[in-house]
Amino acid sequence: MTDLVLSGQAALITGGGSGIGLGCARHLLRDGASVTIAGRSQGRLDAAVAELRERAPAGAEVRGVTCDVADEDDVAAAVAAATELTGGLQHCVAAAGTGSLGPVIAMPADQWRQVLDTNLTGAFFTLKHAGAAMVRAGGGAFVGISSIAAPLTHPFMAAYCVSKVGLEALVRTAADELGRANVRVNAVRPGLVPTELAAPLEQDPVVLADYLAQMPISRTGTVDDVATLVRFLCGPESSWITGQCIGVDGGHHLRRGPNVEHWARALYGDDVVDGRL
Repeated sequence: MTDLVLSGQAALITGGGSGIGLGCARHLLRDGASVTIAGRSQGRLDAAVAELRERAPAGAEVRGVTCDVADEDDVAAAVAAATELTGGLQHCVAAAGTGSLGPVIAMPADQWRQVLDTNLTGAFFTLKHAGAAMVRAGGGAFVGISSIAAPLTHPFMAAYCVSKVGLEALVRTAADELGRANVRVNAVRPGLVPTELAAPLEQDPVVLADYLAQMPISRTGTVDDVATLVRFLCGPESSWITGQCIGVDGGHHLRRGPNVEHWARALYGDDVVDGRL
């Protein structure tokens, strides 16, 4: 048994119905936090809430809220719902995200906007409203889920890279602003972790082998690898840590980003990839 060091506190996790977000919800709940998970799929949320309630320690509540993080009204409502569980909000994990593939010179504008709206603007809306709730509660911790795509170029994934670089700039700036209110703001940078978003990367043996070749600790990560770090950054153990973007990637950040050029050639053709327009 662990001490319920987060007992009486509330946490909101966007993208909490599956993958890394759900893993973070499990770890925060395990230590006593009342957890609200937010996501777009009601069916996925229902299944996740049922699982989490089976794990919940005494006194911890679980709630699911449908939410598109690109819609500010949805985010504000999710924050309000999370705050209702305990009367305040102490923790928020922005895990909602999406990705895309496309050369910069051929990427459709709507594809660019979709990624930036979810990964960056969605994180902004989440930090804006959750941050204000944590200020009112007397302090708290926000953790954004970034990616190794922030420090490393990922050719043909420009929108995703830019969204994560922007997220990290948002985290650092907010940390500088909100420290005086006892709100800490950090980010984690996962490497390749088996999730629905990463499934195509793992299912292509060429891409997977290239990923593993770039990792000093040559294995894919787990949801728990990431969630354990998120839980640390939310907890009292990290009370003097803010404005950090911490990698959990097997050392992938020491080398280079993945090679998915064959995908880009298949989708866009050799002339686009080779710059012969």
